[in-house]
Amino acid sequence: MTDARFTEASPALVLSGEGERPDSVEIVGPRARVTARLTGRGKTWTATLPLRAARWGGPELPLPAGSYEVRITDAAGRGIRPPESIPLTQLGTLRASLEGWTLRVGPPIDPAYDSGEGQDALERRYATRPASGFENAVFFESFYGRNASCNPLAIDRELARRAPRVTRYWSVVDLSVAVPEGAIPVVEGSPEWWRARGAVRLLVVNDWLRRRFSRRKGQIVLQTWHGTPLKRLALHRPGFDPRRTAAVVRESLRWNILLAQNPYAARILGKAYAFLTRPIWVEGYPRNDVLTTGDGAATRAALGIRPGERVLLYAPTWRDDRDQIVDFIDPVSLAAATDAVVLVRGHSRTLLPGRDAEGPRVIDVTGFPDTSQLLLVADALITDYSSVMFDYSVTGKPMYFLVPDMEHYRGELRGFYFDLAAHAPGPMVRTQDELVAALAADDSATYAGRYARWRDKFNARDDGRAAERVVSRILDQGFIEA
Repeated sequence: MTDARFTEASPALVLSGEGERPDSVEIVGPRARVTARLTGRGKTWTATLPLRAARWGGPELPLPAGSYEVRITDAAGRGIRPPESIPLTQLGTLRASLEGWTLRVGPPIDPAYDSGEGQDALERRYATRPASGFENAVFFESFYGRNASCNPLAIDRELARRAPRVTRYWSVVDLSVAVPEGAIPVVEGSPEWWRARGAVRLLVVNDWLRRRFSRRKGQIVLQTWHGTPLKRLALHRPGFDPRRTAAVVRESLRWNILLAQNPYAARILGKAYAFLTRPIWVEGYPRNDVLTTGDGAATRAALGIRPGERVLLYAPTWRDDRDQIVDFIDPVSLAAATDAVVLVRGHSRTLLPGRDAEGPRVIDVTGFPDTSQLLLVADALITDYSSVMFDYSVTGKPMYFLVPDMEHYRGELRGFYFDLAAHAPGPMVRTQDELVAALAADDSATYAGRYARWRDKFNARDDGRAAERVVSRILDQGFIEA
């Protein structure tokens, strides 16, 4: 290795060396991989590694923040030593540093603001002394800015169609997050992010607000939440914790309106978040509109799935006692046993820790931006206690519940609002062998009555027009101007 440097015009890591060029040079991270463009004719070589990547047929975007391993084929055997370290460098759409074989990528936050003191200064500037009046704009955030998805995405699309003059800001953790066409990404913690959050009249979010958010007088926060609950949450979680109680109440006081998929969810969420005297809109879930109106052909093509191939989606919820996705299946052997493509979808809380699952006919879609599109292409869902069960039932397609830790989860980790075993609209199994047998049996007729009752209770408003109704209420109440 003779040289290592970053280029800023088109952000890249450029490595140079002597001798015959390696067969390959890559940077490999938990959720992204980039292969270098190699040049050289035997005496010297150069490897150019773009710090950008495209996934799922989408646009080429900056790499997600995180640590990456620089891999050079047979580096030790060829006597290639680690490159000289490069300190943290601002590269326009991201920041990067190199230490040995480790590349670290971060969001493009000015170092002056990337500290507690810097964030305090921005809060004082934009939150405690905001500009007068409001911008005719909406601030969207989904799953803490890790993607642009869920109910906020569906509301964004309908709002863009009906009120195209409204400015739409999307909160993102970094610029690897693709935002909807016409929207403006604002990186969390940046001056633009602080300014937008304080200047808009309407905020549409699907999880807790953060960074000491204080709602201005006249601002409206529409909390869409992100699922009908089976597992206990907020004030209903097992064990009394006064700090958690205070945090829940403080958070719910930031919201003006709560969106619920069905009357059951409205009742549970209202009590769990002490949201009993403010409006709860029971309109179905906008994110589920696509399940009745959409076509999954484009998503299948983006994932590389051939027409007619059977698709199984494994989408478990997260666990309070572990960071990564639960490993109750071996996706490679499941794909072989069922002659299917297996999509592995970790919960959004497992996106940052862990690595993509790999193997023949296995596609890890934890980083795929929109779960609804995955539900659309799946021929069957395998889940456990995830709220995805209440969304997938819109399709009427079969569901299977793999629950080897049912007693532990129900009795110690979270607890349930109802007896899943008594009402599940599909087989409940404890092992992968039982799951394979259930998939082969295809006893959907056995569960037809349960499935129908389930849909009557949880999906009555999931008719493909939920986003339309929500946006109509937003416009009718004058939260923004069309």
